[in-house]
Amino acid sequence: MATLILKRNRAKPVLQRHPWIFSGAVERVEGDPSDGDIVDVYDIGRNWLARGTINQQSQIVVRLLTWHQDELIDSDFWRRRLQHAIAARSALGLRHGAPAATAGAAVRGATTAYRVVHAESDDLPGLIVDRYGDWLVAQFLTLGMDHRRDEIIQPLVDLLEPRGVYERSDVDVRKLEGLEERAGLLWGEEPPQLIEVVEGQLRFLVDVRRGHKTGFYLDQRQNRQQITAFCDRAQVLDAFAYSGAFTCCAAAGGAAAITLIDTSRPALDLARQNLALNLGGTGDSAGPATHAGRVPATPSPPQVEVVEGDVFSVLRAYRAEQRFFDVIILDPPKLAHTQAQVQRAARAYKDVNLLALQLLRSGGLLFTFSCSGRVSADLFQKIVFAAAVDAGRQGQIIGWLTQSPDHPVALTFPQGAYLKGLMVRVR
Repeated sequence: MATLILKRNRAKPVLQRHPWIFSGAVERVEGDPSDGDIVDVYDIGRNWLARGTINQQSQIVVRLLTWHQDELIDSDFWRRRLQHAIAARSALGLRHGAPAATAGAAVRGATTAYRVVHAESDDLPGLIVDRYGDWLVAQFLTLGMDHRRDEIIQPLVDLLEPRGVYERSDVDVRKLEGLEERAGLLWGEEPPQLIEVVEGQLRFLVDVRRGHKTGFYLDQRQNRQQITAFCDRAQVLDAFAYSGAFTCCAAAGGAAAITLIDTSRPALDLARQNLALNLGGTGDSAGPATHAGRVPATPSPPQVEVVEGDVFSVLRAYRAEQRFFDVIILDPPKLAHTQAQVQRAARAYKDVNLLALQLLRSGGLLFTFSCSGRVSADLFQKIVFAAAVDAGRQGQIIGWLTQSPDHPVALTFPQGAYLKGLMVRVR
């Protein structure tokens, strides 16, 4: 087996079990490993430290897998790691068929869509696996994981018994690993065009072939449930609405009127379907529920306005019209993919939050999020503070929001805490 020797005084992160070794920490590589191979890592004094996969095309040269010298990286290793990840979700009540035990009754928190494997935080760097009903959707984000697709897919199939496994490795980050984007069926049956999943009292249609991420924002599950409690008789604005999950939760919470905005017509069409699935009706105005087990109709079903357009432009138009809301939800896509993009992203976050703050009635609530891992929670809070100052509004943080527990954050890998949000009461 090839070996990688670290420079002097560069072993501390490895000893602390951070899973990444950057190129600047490497003294030399001994042997002639191919990218994707397993290598042993030593400090400058030739003390064994850890073992992982190498990729000399990447800034992250090694993704560490084990800190036990006698632990081999073989087929049993991958099965054990997957078993641990699955058991962790089962302990959270997230397992296939769990909602079925309610005999059709909707249970708050029950879901058939959740994250099974969360990459580094499940000791499987570069691997994402999400479950949507009877299908699994996988992303292989690193060269090391990409080379071991077959070794990973078979135990996933054995342990979770899906009808099919679909790949969504069509993400930009693969380019940093020297990989092309890829998507398609890996095993079993092709998924349908839309998969219906359960989330508490709601149902959602998910497009795992073309949808954002693996099809749905699973990391927002608990935040969606929390927002429901604040929407009674409210006029709600759902910006960057995608397929309308927050909108459906606001409707379930008794919102009087909801405006949802997105640039994507297909996403908004799916949002309409999700509203119809949960509240009945097919147009922009939702009617009463007609399906057993689905959310009951509110006394006055919300009036729903669907707006296709750029959020920044639409919010500026609303400001000019002096149109105001009781609750505003801002969940923009990732705005900073690299450290060099953080400053530009900060300006965009400030701009959209300033607009939202100006559109809130006194006593209104702003639910604002950033999923850019490069933007820290501290920086994001400062951005929202600066937006409030420029908007001339007072604000109180009444809640800090984060990713759902099936997206854990390893203590050794704080970078896993990518989703941050604030619940702000505005005066």
